[in-house]
Amino acid sequence: MAEIFLDTAELKEKAATLHAGDRVLLSGTVYTSRDAAHKRLMSLIESGEELPFELDGGCIYYAGPTPAPDGMPIGSCGPTTSGRMDPYAPTLLDRGLSAMIGKGERDRAVCEAICRNGAVYLCAIGGAGALAAKCVEKCEEIAFFDLGCESVKRIEIKNFPLIVGIDCHGGTIFKV
Repeated sequence: MAEIFLDTAELKEKAATLHAGDRVLLSGTVYTSRDAAHKRLMSLIESGEELPFELDGGCIYYAGPTPAPDGMPIGSCGPTTSGRMDPYAPTLLDRGLSAMIGKGERDRAVCEAICRNGAVYLCAIGGAGALAAKCVEKCEEIAFFDLGCESVKRIEIKNFPLIVGIDCHGGTIFKV
């Protein structure tokens, strides 16, 4: 199977061309966000406040990178278990989120929201955070600074290897 080279700016329009099991090398801007940051994003949405990044066409990576060692833009940044973000994902997808990166299965509501919104769930390799960090060219902490490694960061990635876990046609690599 060939690898598909994609830029995050293309995800919104190209999600429909992706199918469960496709191998993707993703480049572009991604925002890290885990449990605590997702709770805060939801609070901002509920109160009508501005979010720290644009959801429409955006891509969230469920990761809490460690501090950067000398000479690197980021420390280890492997994916966290995506299911912990399931309570928040449908709302973010309905507000324009194009893609999520993580590991593990998603619940039915998330799968339905992916299909409804023409989005995609991409899976990264768990346990390979040091290797994932090699795909990160730039990292900037942009919100919720008090959360430490779980703060929201804008990262620039290049050829980050991923597998399409759930596509917008209802396809999945997981048992159903």
